[in-house]
Amino acid sequence: MTAKPLVIGIADLRRSPGTRRKVERSVELKGLGITTAVVPEGSEIGLELTLETMLPGLVASGTITVPWEGECRRCLTPVRAESVVEVREIFDPRPIDGETYPLGEDLVNLEPMIRDAVLLALPLAPLCGPDCLGPAPDLFPTGVFIDADADPDGDPDGDAVEPPADPRWAALADLNFDSSGDEG
Repeated sequence: MTAKPLVIGIADLRRSPGTRRKVERSVELKGLGITTAVVPEGSEIGLELTLETMLPGLVASGTITVPWEGECRRCLTPVRAESVVEVREIFDPRPIDGETYPLGEDLVNLEPMIRDAVLLALPLAPLCGPDCLGPAPDLFPTGVFIDADADPDGDPDGDAVEPPADPRWAALADLNFDSSGDEG
């Protein structure tokens, strides 16, 4: 494997428009992450792509498999999973910023496309499981606020009250949407 495994020679493909080549690789890319999930250092990202020439560019399509880790948004337990991303991107000798990727005369660098696809595949709000209710669902049922002053032990059968209203929305309480009001 070369020092840059995502830089692919395509001279033979460019000579015959419509030609395809399979690219299957496992690569390690450093520094991939967002605030809620990261690709662990040393993890391999799997590529199963097909490169197809078209005048004047190249189309890369296939799947990217990426392992990631983060914290569950509800219970904060560590989560490890894998995402599979479908890609279909165009490489062009005269790329349009944000729409196509640059294409060299005899080489194509797949790394910018892979990085973009991986970052978009990472979850914004990871969950350890679809049924996760959080750290203590019996103590903190949805929509109910336990008044700690009324019940210092946090007893769920204590004085449950609605959470205090946000004062920024107080003006909306004065609105009346009753359609039977006076109309002129």
